[in-house]
Amino acid sequence: MRVLILGSDTPLGMALLQRQALQGRHELVPMSRSACRWKSERQAKKGVTRAKCDIVVDARIEAAGDGGIQIQELDIQRCRWVAKSCQRTATPYFYISSSRVFSGQLDRPYTEHDLPDNEENVGELLARAERTVAEACDAHIILRFGPIFSGEGTNLITQMLGPLREGDSLILDNNLRGSPVAADDGARVILALLDQLGTGLQPWGIYNYGSSDTATYYEFAEALLAAASQFSEFSASAVQLEREPEGLPPLSRTLDCTKIRNTFAIRQVPWRSAIGDLVKQYYLQQEEASGG
Repeated sequence: MRVLILGSDTPLGMALLQRQALQGRHELVPMSRSACRWKSERQAKKGVTRAKCDIVVDARIEAAGDGGIQIQELDIQRCRWVAKSCQRTATPYFYISSSRVFSGQLDRPYTEHDLPDNEENVGELLARAERTVAEACDAHIILRFGPIFSGEGTNLITQMLGPLREGDSLILDNNLRGSPVAADDGARVILALLDQLGTGLQPWGIYNYGSSDTATYYEFAEALLAAASQFSEFSASAVQLEREPEGLPPLSRTLDCTKIRNTFAIRQVPWRSAIGDLVKQYYLQQEEASGG
């Protein structure tokens, strides 16, 4: 299939281009985040229709949420413009979302039937974007990921290793649990779905995917520090545990992945297996950037 990638310069978008270059089963048409900053519906329609693609994959909003970039009202409007353009041309809209739509207050993994309940600003905006896509385009897939991490772009790894390289320390909580997803693993899942959609399968709706093992931010940072210690020296207090208020209940944004497994035969993989290679990639890029 010919696939338009909105946000091709996001960690997930870059992983898609890299993995597809090796597989060669689809033709990916990249469009960077800056190229997607349309100011009108007419501009958005022109950008989508001129690509003449069989499906649109949109990784922009998820990357903003995971990268700590403020999501604006105009970002939601752009999702609506893309969805309307897809609806007019009968082009499926494959929208990437995030487990951040959930508060983490459930005592079990979240399923696709659970309504978004995160009252924080980013959670509400992510949930609004999902509703916008579903309401404006009948042929849609909304795929929720756990936090995406990669050796490049703005994400969990770069946000943690950046301050550590500068000699700062991280103070992280151990209260919120989730299922981190390596960008390459996310790309594997998306391309597997595209393979099956190319056969004519039309399983529109919402799907969840997270890694097979969970972690808090503190536990993730510990694993990251262990992998990074071979490239740089860190003090014993580089990662500190934030003291939680007494009686604060633990939270979990873990996703139930039964539906995606049963529909697309997608298996979950552990996030820890990807850490070593991504940390190495990060340090190599830092050396190149500094001329080392």
